[in-house]
Amino acid sequence: MATKKAASKKAPAKKSAGKKAPARKTAARKYSPAASKSVETEMKAMKQGKLKSGSGQKVTNPKQAIAIGLSEARKAGKKVPPPPAKD
Repeated sequence: MATKKAASKKAPAKKSAGKKAPARKTAARKYSPAASKSVETEMKAMKQGKLKSGSGQKVTNPKQAIAIGLSEARKAGKKVPPPPAKD
């Protein structure tokens, strides 16, 4: 008895001529350009040693400078997401 090989070849993929992929939705900006401008100015002030926190101490941490810039942008009414919830 001879065994037969199973013919399990896949059919070639059909190419669709003229069809385009569905358009992707572009994500909206989370932060407005004006908000990033305020963060940029706070970062420059921090690097120059002129940025102070609410307690009056000099800010040396870049993350703190970013938080101050975003806070000021929120106060000015710029498009910025709300601050993260504290646990």
